[in-house]
Amino acid sequence: MKRNFMLVGAALALSACTTAPKPSQPVTADPVNVTVVGVNDFHGNLLPTSFRIPDPADRTKTLSIQAGGIEAIGGVLGQIRTQNPNTVFVGVGDMTGASPLISALLRDEPTIKALTQLGMQVNVLGNHEFDYGLAELQRFQKGGCASNDVTRACKFENTFAGAGFTYIAANVVDEKTGARVFPAYKMVTVGGAKVAFVGAVLKDTPTVVTPSGVAGLRFEDEAAAINRAVPALKLAGADAIVALVHQGSSASDAFDIVDCQTLDSKSDIFRIASTLDPAISAVMTGHSHRGYNCRVPGPDGQSRIVIQGDSYGHLLQRLDLKIDTAGNRVLDIKAQNVLVDAATAPKDPAMTAIVQKAKAITDPAAAQVVATLGAEQISRTQNAAGESALGDVIADSQLAATRAPEKGGAVIALMNPGGIRADLPGKPNPSRTVTYGDVFTVQPFGNTLTVVTLTGAQIKAALEQQFDNPSAGQNRILQVSQGFAYTWDASKPKGSKVVSITLNGAAIDPAASYRVTINNFLAEGGDGFTVFTQGTNRTGGDVDLDAFQNYLKANTVTPGPLNRITRLN
Repeated sequence: MKRNFMLVGAALALSACTTAPKPSQPVTADPVNVTVVGVNDFHGNLLPTSFRIPDPADRTKTLSIQAGGIEAIGGVLGQIRTQNPNTVFVGVGDMTGASPLISALLRDEPTIKALTQLGMQVNVLGNHEFDYGLAELQRFQKGGCASNDVTRACKFENTFAGAGFTYIAANVVDEKTGARVFPAYKMVTVGGAKVAFVGAVLKDTPTVVTPSGVAGLRFEDEAAAINRAVPALKLAGADAIVALVHQGSSASDAFDIVDCQTLDSKSDIFRIASTLDPAISAVMTGHSHRGYNCRVPGPDGQSRIVIQGDSYGHLLQRLDLKIDTAGNRVLDIKAQNVLVDAATAPKDPAMTAIVQKAKAITDPAAAQVVATLGAEQISRTQNAAGESALGDVIADSQLAATRAPEKGGAVIALMNPGGIRADLPGKPNPSRTVTYGDVFTVQPFGNTLTVVTLTGAQIKAALEQQFDNPSAGQNRILQVSQGFAYTWDASKPKGSKVVSITLNGAAIDPAASYRVTINNFLAEGGDGFTVFTQGTNRTGGDVDLDAFQNYLKANTVTPGPLNRITRLN
């Protein structure tokens, strides 16, 4: 295990292991040095955001910096291309979706244009690329203004050219025809070397996006789909093959530890990486928003690089490959995570122009003050039981919007934590005011509130599904409205963890019926909560963002006592 100490304000260069050529395969031509730079989980974050890095003076501590932002990403890319003109820029999924207002209010078109102008060649689909549905994703690729949201599409420019890069996914197929919806791979020729990028999105995508957005699609096993593409790549003369997989994990080692051995061995990406064809030199990953630079043993017993940068462009993944084009093989490969320090990285002028134009359009809406809080900030950080102050507020806002009989007659509201994207506001504000931009950043999806009738037994079954989430590999604790409370026991087996449920102090009756508010994402079984699809007497409601704003305007909200969810053991 190796570590390079960071110099804050400089690109982070790391060392890596190498793979030597076999003696029976002598190098017959000068090798080609190719650099691959990847960004994962960008989510339209055109502006820098906060990021914590190890303190070089004391690694038991961390420092907070502003990192990422498209201007600094462009500047770092420029530096890398100066070092090596044979540089390929790729995406590892979730370039768009769940974006801040500067991008989302313009249907993420500024982000797609920016990545195109930065020379991105290929992007593997992430789950959030499906946020707006398949037809809109296809528009992102091809261009045009025939959007399912005409209020936002083609507002950044009168015409939308579409992505200059290629979306790929080897494992997404049409259920009826079995044909792939997007290409499985893309071959990029750089410096005379053919580098193939083959990709897959997590097979559990239907459970983490609104199911109607992926209706008619089948998501196959990631490793199997990628492996099926390898023979064609070899036949096409690929000199190197890199897998782009929008599935990730976490490691106990920090992102600047090289060749880490602590990637979660029970995670999906560990399984995927360990079963990929040995011809694949490295696996660039995403989805979990965690930076790591690890090694995973492959089916041939040789270890392989598995790397991920942090989300929002805080870290860029970098691979440096030495390629023998005569032998169609990689002689050497080095892996790095490159810090994008917004304070010190040069800014790309073309990216600055895009940011300024997007801000000019969206700033008036973003700056509008919508409410005053009773505190400087309300946090989405969950306690040990899984409850957060902001989660409580959002659940309360959804109950308030649907409590009246004509609005659905709800008595309980439940909110998925994955739909809460930021603290309110993102930074503590001494004035305690929050803007439309702050509120939008918290809830950018525009989900519709849905009220359904569930029995007490179904409510318990839904709560039990919090602890068996295959897509996340972890608990997904629903945030609950005031008056509703439950206790769960971590020592109990799955299916029996919830030991008590009450509404306004009275135990929930398994046979009784209750009106429950959820968003349309949950109502369609999102995040694996399939019980909610059994709800009856459905009524539609407000958009969640509107309900949230109205509640903040009507109430001086403060962080609550976090006493609605109790954990035992």
